[in-house]
Amino acid sequence: MRQPAFWHQPPGLAAGLLSPLAAVYAIGVRRSLAAGASHRPGIPVICVGNLNVGGTGKTPTAIALGQHLHELGRRPHFVSRGFGGRKVGPDRVDPDRDNAAEVGDEPLLLASFAPTWIGRDRQAVARAAKSAGADSIILDDGFQNASLHYDLSILVIDAVNGFGNGRVLPAGPLRERPVEGLSRADLVIIIGAQKDRERFLERWGGSVHCPTADARIVPLATGEQWSGMHVVAFAGIGHPQKFFHTLRSLGAEIVRAIPLADHQPINARLLLRLQALARSRNAALVTTEKDAVRLPDAWRARVLTLPVRLQFTDPEIIADRLQGLLQRFQPVTPSAPHPE
Repeated sequence: MRQPAFWHQPPGLAAGLLSPLAAVYAIGVRRSLAAGASHRPGIPVICVGNLNVGGTGKTPTAIALGQHLHELGRRPHFVSRGFGGRKVGPDRVDPDRDNAAEVGDEPLLLASFAPTWIGRDRQAVARAAKSAGADSIILDDGFQNASLHYDLSILVIDAVNGFGNGRVLPAGPLRERPVEGLSRADLVIIIGAQKDRERFLERWGGSVHCPTADARIVPLATGEQWSGMHVVAFAGIGHPQKFFHTLRSLGAEIVRAIPLADHQPINARLLLRLQALARSRNAALVTTEKDAVRLPDAWRARVLTLPVRLQFTDPEIIADRLQGLLQRFQPVTPSAPHPE
């Protein structure tokens, strides 16, 4: 799905006409949250979610949190609904066996970093992860799903796009009203350059009543690797232009930038067209990590990938929140009998 332009413009005629449907959608989300079972699996559950449809940086955030937990000696497992995949689950993702059509692209990427589970019944998936040895769960998405109790609810915000026109679907890009979503967050992570973060907080900071952390998406590459390289770049993520901007910032010469729909299947026919275009311009094909997991096996070695990671401005904020959460789950040691 390509987001309509009016979602990111001041509310006008289109948003106004769709407001009744948006009100119905918002009521549905509110009722779903109120009716949630809030199962407690007995281990810490960290929810990484957002209010927008499309990409805000949830998956890089989940990966970064998983790495933090590993450094603290924990065994986190990722849990995902498996959007875009056929499997109902609960099922543990096997990167050597599964493909994006079965489990979704984000779970395949997450499985490169820690055990990952997919399933539509989040309670069943959480139980399966715990039975397999997880001592903590990182839920990639699910902020609008209350079937699990979240011990730490993290809201991820893309500072550039913010909340768009501030309206709920289909009048805008939001899954729920900002004031309601922000009220449930324990921590807000704002991703973007400082000027973009400041602009977001100028508009919405009055609705944020929990700690915030600043972060940026940074490439795991240097300008020496990409400077002067001619590339045909394609990306099927929430905001492909960010990927193209990152390549240009590294010095790559993009001869053609091709945005795809988020989660769009990438088949051999499309890749043959892209390859012909690249050869005609003496360029290399390059895509994102998330798109790379959707490539047919025969094409994995023919397409370059630019990996990125989330970098926190102040990592201690995240470390403190995680340590505080884990301490709440430390087993209580029985005290020694008091001598008579």
